[in-house]
Amino acid sequence: MFGADPEHGVRSRLALEAAITAGAVIACPIVWAEVVPFFASVAAATSAMADAEVGFAPLEREVALLAGAAWGAYRRAGGARERLTADFLIGAHATAAADRLLTRDRGFYRRYFPALVVIDPAAAGPAAGRGDGA
Repeated sequence: MFGADPEHGVRSRLALEAAITAGAVIACPIVWAEVVPFFASVAAATSAMADAEVGFAPLEREVALLAGAAWGAYRRAGGARERLTADFLIGAHATAAADRLLTRDRGFYRRYFPALVVIDPAAAGPAAGRGDGA
């Protein structure tokens, strides 16, 4: 959303606005860190997250353990190093601390965090909000 993506930017912004209307929006430290490079300074990134009404939610031990279990399952299934541990921490954090995850990366999160409802702003049709792996 902050990168002014011509393909997904508008839909991502609208999906975030819908999420804010539905309730509190939080992001873990990893997401906050990934936002910073889109801005000239940490202060500007912090201001943008505040303007977007995105709260900061720290990672807890249960999140690290859930992420580690999912990372292990991924590696045992032959997963290449295409996925970083950070991806698993984001999914685990959303599973433990939120009721859904807003991301265009549906397949990965649905596969390794099947209880997580994934909202994909880029998806068309009813599958956009399903959490059943579709």
